[in-house]
Amino acid sequence: MRLPAVAALVASLTTALVVGPAALPAQAAKPRLETAVFAGGCFWGVEAVFEHIRGVTRVVSGYSGGTVVNPGYDDVSSGRTGHAEAVRVTFDPSVVSYETLLTVFFTVAHDPTELNRQGPDVGTQYRSAIFFSSAEQQQKAAAAIAHLTAANTYRKPIVTQVAALGPFYDAERYHQNYLYTHTDQPYIVYNDLPKLEALRKQFPALWEDTKGK
Repeated sequence: MRLPAVAALVASLTTALVVGPAALPAQAAKPRLETAVFAGGCFWGVEAVFEHIRGVTRVVSGYSGGTVVNPGYDDVSSGRTGHAEAVRVTFDPSVVSYETLLTVFFTVAHDPTELNRQGPDVGTQYRSAIFFSSAEQQQKAAAAIAHLTAANTYRKPIVTQVAALGPFYDAERYHQNYLYTHTDQPYIVYNDLPKLEALRKQFPALWEDTKGK
């Protein structure tokens, strides 16, 4: 991605960004939480990126977009189940918008121009995808892709799949918060820690220190 385009993207796609909790009445009800599901390669790093966003309350690594019921990691890794490694992001829309999550997804969490792969990981299970749970999410995802394409943000076409959300299956427990217990692993050091540094530098108002949500 060209650096000037990154600045323009952040400015144009984050107009709804709220950098802190909104003012609430004294007797306000609990916040209405929403969910978003993204796939962008190995879920370890994608999960960690969204866990550091203010307004995100929980992130779960799992499998989405396939046809096999209750698949395991080995099943998905075979590439034969149709699933993608994905993350389910629960967030408070009064603190962080879906548009902002899309911005982070496209600029920090992964490379949306890589087809059926991310970095060293190859296969449809590592595809770029947005699984929408409402017509509103579908429209916003499509609009974000159209904006990026019109702005010539990337040197190559965006290949992100936008598909209706079906069953989401939680990944095995050892995959959850994997990055935080494997920070010295070469794969994590080379592929995932730079994503966290990019998030901290490019979106300082969003950054929240955490060790998993």
